[in-house]
Amino acid sequence: MSSRIVKEIVTDVDKCTGCRACEMACSAFHANPKFSSINPAKSRIRVVSNELNDEYVPIRAGQHTLTECDGHHIMVLDGKAYSECSFCRASCPSRDFFIEPDSGLPLKCDMCESTPPLDKPWCVKVCGEGALTYVEREEARDEPDIAQMESALDYLARQHGTEAILAALNEMAKRKK
Repeated sequence: MSSRIVKEIVTDVDKCTGCRACEMACSAFHANPKFSSINPAKSRIRVVSNELNDEYVPIRAGQHTLTECDGHHIMVLDGKAYSECSFCRASCPSRDFFIEPDSGLPLKCDMCESTPPLDKPWCVKVCGEGALTYVEREEARDEPDIAQMESALDYLARQHGTEAILAALNEMAKRKK
């Protein structure tokens, strides 16, 4: 058994003021070239808000799913109804959250991975209220699930082609050195 470093952004919703600086910083960091534009629709974090009650919840983009979930339940918080979709981290066909508006590709929080590495993601750096904090912890891990990796690679190969995947893996390997 081996271990790995798990990187997390922890959210304290009681501290979030809804300023959306995290959305702007994220979209600027991921602009091409970096910091050339700000477009919150391209952000990998969004703030769900109930401004009447001064409630704000930052949600980071998670995994992409090809199908809609069947859990369209309604949650009531302080008298206001929210669908489960409001707090979901996935990009999916039922809504346009965490979908890159120009290409239609799903977005996922990458913790602002870059070369050289940042000490913490940009959303955390710009959060003046401390609602977002960056934590690294060591976690034991089992051996990788080869079948799961093959399934994911097969999906990517159908979407982008094997050559594009190999080129991306080579680029990733270069950055890791």
